[in-house]
Amino acid sequence: MTQVAEQTANTVATQEKGKSLIAKMAGKFGVDAEKFMVTLKSTAFKQRDGSAPTNEQMMALMVVADQYGLNPFTKEIYAFPDRNNGIVPVVGVDGWSRIINQHSQFDGVDFRFSDNMVQMQGAHSKAPEWIEAVLYRKDRTRPIVVREYLDECYKAPGNYPGPWQTHPKRFLRHKALIQGARIGFGFVGIYDQDEAENIIGNTIDNNSGQVVQMQSQRPIVEMDDEKYERFIETLIKRGQAEGCWPSINQLLEERFQSNPARLQDAKKRISDAEFEALNQADMQKEEQKPAKAAKKGKSAKTEKPEEPPVGEYPDAQTEADSSADDGAQGSLDMG
Repeated sequence: MTQVAEQTANTVATQEKGKSLIAKMAGKFGVDAEKFMVTLKSTAFKQRDGSAPTNEQMMALMVVADQYGLNPFTKEIYAFPDRNNGIVPVVGVDGWSRIINQHSQFDGVDFRFSDNMVQMQGAHSKAPEWIEAVLYRKDRTRPIVVREYLDECYKAPGNYPGPWQTHPKRFLRHKALIQGARIGFGFVGIYDQDEAENIIGNTIDNNSGQVVQMQSQRPIVEMDDEKYERFIETLIKRGQAEGCWPSINQLLEERFQSNPARLQDAKKRISDAEFEALNQADMQKEEQKPAKAAKKGKSAKTEKPEEPPVGEYPDAQTEADSSADDGAQGSLDMG
């Protein structure tokens, strides 16, 4: 009964904290507290299927917004649902600019640009190869310098040009500013849109504003039978050596998404190989047990050694134990 009472008390306390946060943020933005959550759900949370987020997800978003002093109604902060029913807080460049300028130790920022201009595939114009953000803090004698490279940040176009294609210089500058702010001021738990999309595996349609499935960047390669067999054998060897079976299955999903029959065959063969590898590992563990027992017996004898009679052959059993140990170790090395 005591545990039930404690759980009930904790739940009530959490609900009260949630209500107080809602009232606090609603008052801050001049919104009626009862309509605050309804309005926020439709403006600051992006769901792939269009359904409403849970109250728990909205509470997590409000905690982050309150912590950094960001306005969710002007899109300074919004959220994606993650794969565990949580959220990924996304801060737009205006939000990053706000929290940087509000920091008590912020003392200005400069940008340095590479002289080498490059044009990425699909981009409408050239952009610097890299941009550095140079952040100054009042409590530091030297600035924080962070360099971001275009080829690492550039996001390839989808079915239509996006901001990285139309404004590559500006977006690379944004990247440098955001990463500089992270390192210079220790901002954690918030992401820009590109980072959030990589985390959840979805992207935002720039026309509709809706969350849609991110297209795989891995090219779909059609294989003939010979290449397919070599491919599967390579994956099996890798799985046996590294135990990375979940990653292998994910790779199969991407490579053979347009060929269901081959995908089914590949996944079955990988599953069989994983099962066999697990069985071999169990057998090796069983084989080690007698060897360990023999080793203990040997140790017990060596604790109280008996001198063999002069001229006689030393203890044959001890030598047999030693051979058994060597044989067991050899089998492990071969595995």
